[in-house]
Amino acid sequence: QVQLVDFGGGSVQAGGSLNLHCVASGDTFDMLAMAWFRQAPGKEREFVARIGASGDFKYYADPVKGRFAISRDNARNTVELLMNDLKSEDTAVYYCAADRRSIFNTGSFDPSRYDYWGRGTQVTVSS
Repeated sequence: QVQLVDFGGGSVQAGGSLNLHCVASGDTFDMLAMAWFRQAPGKEREFVARIGASGDFKYYADPVKGRFAISRDNARNTVELLMNDLKSEDTAVYYCAADRRSIFNTGSFDPSRYDYWGRGTQVTVSS
């Protein structure tokens, strides 16, 4: 079992930055691929970014490429999402997720693929 605690959200103006954090406990963190998803009101949960178990592989959804950066520290069991140049359309609840499977494919964009989830942290961007 893995427990994920995500935090760091808040309210910012467009163009601002936030750094989201996720702390994991329970299982072998350095064997898990980690990802961030987000869910806006009335919309489905959508993929934001993913990082491989070792941190070498990173993938971003098109809307956040060049603005967001995912990173991890396996010594501290943490994963972060640095969000720059925030836009109003980034407003959502952001969730940290863990995948026990290392293979990255189109299924990696599907929330049902992930085994463990944080409770989410609200990000609100005002224009």
